[in-house]
Amino acid sequence: MGVQSMASRVVLRGRDHELAALERVLATARAGDSAVLVLRGEAGIGKTALLDHAVGQAVGFRTLGISGIECEMELPFASLHQLCAPLLGRLHGLPDPQRDALSVAFGLQKGEVPNRFLVGLAVLGLLAGAAGDGPLACLVDDAQWLDEESLQALAFVARRLAAESVALIFALRDCDDGRELAGLPELIVEGLSDHEARALLASAVRVPLDPLVRDRIVAETHGNPMALLQLPHTLAPAELAGGFWLPGRRPLASRIESALHQQFASLPVDSRSLVLTAAAEPTGDVDLLRRAAALQGIPEDAAMSAEAAGLVEFGTRVRFHHPLVRSAVYRGAAAPGRRAAHRALAEATDPHLDPDRRAWHRAHATDRPDEGIAMDLERSAGRAQGRGGIAAAASFLQQATELTSDAARRAGRALAAAQAHIDAGAVDQAQSLLAIAEAGPLDDLQRARLERLRARLVFSQVRGSAAPRLLLDAAHRLAPLDSDLARDTLLETLGAASFAGRLGEGPGLREVAEAARAGPPSRTPPRMVDVLLDSVTGRILDGYVAGVAALRHAMHVVRQEQKTGVREAERRWLWLAFRVAPEPLAPELWDDDAWHEMAQGAVGLARHAGALNVLPMALTYQACSHVHAGEFDTAEALIDEATAISEAVGGVPMMYTSLLLAAWRGQASAALDLIGATIEEVRARGEGRVLGLAEYATALLYNGLGRYDAALAAATRAC
Repeated sequence: MGVQSMASRVVLRGRDHELAALERVLATARAGDSAVLVLRGEAGIGKTALLDHAVGQAVGFRTLGISGIECEMELPFASLHQLCAPLLGRLHGLPDPQRDALSVAFGLQKGEVPNRFLVGLAVLGLLAGAAGDGPLACLVDDAQWLDEESLQALAFVARRLAAESVALIFALRDCDDGRELAGLPELIVEGLSDHEARALLASAVRVPLDPLVRDRIVAETHGNPMALLQLPHTLAPAELAGGFWLPGRRPLASRIESALHQQFASLPVDSRSLVLTAAAEPTGDVDLLRRAAALQGIPEDAAMSAEAAGLVEFGTRVRFHHPLVRSAVYRGAAAPGRRAAHRALAEATDPHLDPDRRAWHRAHATDRPDEGIAMDLERSAGRAQGRGGIAAAASFLQQATELTSDAARRAGRALAAAQAHIDAGAVDQAQSLLAIAEAGPLDDLQRARLERLRARLVFSQVRGSAAPRLLLDAAHRLAPLDSDLARDTLLETLGAASFAGRLGEGPGLREVAEAARAGPPSRTPPRMVDVLLDSVTGRILDGYVAGVAALRHAMHVVRQEQKTGVREAERRWLWLAFRVAPEPLAPELWDDDAWHEMAQGAVGLARHAGALNVLPMALTYQACSHVHAGEFDTAEALIDEATAISEAVGGVPMMYTSLLLAAWRGQASAALDLIGATIEEVRARGEGRVLGLAEYATALLYNGLGRYDAALAAATRAC
């Protein structure tokens, strides 16, 4: 594919294979069935031009399109709202639970955290309903920059479209794993052949081109069309003709952005201000842009030069000709200009209709601490959390921390932001915020909270032998200051001690249970945390027979909380119901139905909250229930998802169910290799519980193979 210039007609070169694939998708939708395609490729490779071509070929289709915006990834459901906005007139036709879930997700009404399954069903219903009037084409560009909630919902829809006339086409960079879209039909968009690349380059160069320079450009761009078209504009004619130039050290995308920014810099002053303001406004709301432009004194005719340069179109929505144009304009602009754009956008945004985006713009409009903005960001964090966006809440809280001048208040906000980042699986950000908190004046309770968060961070990263001691020390420090938080920490310590198992260097389960029994009493009436802590403590200290009734009561409480809707403060404890006893709670009571239900509920809650630090654990235990049901493929898919999430957030994948699955499948060589590698790995970090499970998996494998002596030896080691 090639683009002759950003201002002229798009001409596709060397893309016969890709064009045929797009035509098949559209033809399938025309015939009354759904079709999905994921285009993957590096920045500038031509995915956007292919999507534009699909729009041009979708004659008779209603088309909906969105493009992910990197700076908007913090706002839950923002991209989904943009895609569905033209269809919201159909909301009344959805079942009440779906309509309410989608309305809360889009901020149209207040309510409980929306169930993402219901949100996905609602979007599916909207698209299917629209397709009833004629074929529908939905095109999603830069899917790697969609907010997580929107991407999950669209992936859900993509897997469930059936006999609807819907064509759903995604485009994303191949440097991003796009795990939510894994398994969908995909097409890798690669660079042009040397022949096509030379032809495209020749069409873009209007001066004599030295053959050596030409071949060097073609080789170094690897056939990337945007690079081929834009790099010549960064070189003087003498450089092109004589070969007197050196390639820069920046990544390809940065060189492309540099060329695009040079085009932007050549615009008149007012046009530059207008385009920069558009780049700072992710939604493409042309009315908002006009109001912000008027506040800056930008005349209406400023749009003409920008459109003539081929950088952006101002229609019913603001549309940049390529996502890299937006990033090139914004990143290349001076900081005062960016702040002025955000300041105008904040002033132009209705504080009642969209307070979160207004707070976001205000935060980016200032270069100094501002308590008023920080307070707005805290309120936005609360709303984001209520809509299921822990990562968004963490980002708002971090911005609030950065804009706080009072040292004590800054330290307190840093603690809150660190906790949100830990829950969201953002380890690096959490560590930086804890360092900020530690530098500030902290009272005794805040110091104890800091100690607890550091211990939680250690556990979330490695689940090793060091975490139990750190958590127990934090619990002791919290006991006289905050009894509820101390009991929370004791429950966490039981989980950490269970993971450390026989490799634990600090307190074991019995020592932690004794500390819990001697520690602060439960409140009246007890919280779910209290019920869990007391029941597991009794099981450990008093034995199974004496403790089974309390365990059954605890399991009943957890199941009821999952069904009726748990309070925000206690939601994170639902997953821990699996891991606070010598065995997971439901299997300990030989209740397979409860195991399946609790695992499914924990996964759902973690997904809805975006709690990436606990979602892999919940997925692993859900997978384990499927292994025991003989549903190996389902279990494998859940394991793969858990592993991908753990690696993405810098954690250690959980190998529990992987070992069991390999053993149950009877894959002797693969299972033994996996078991051996896992034992070596967990010994190094001190996750001793896996040792017993690895030996159990070995016994299971050998028993199935008829090697009973080896099975008995492994079972003995497991115990």
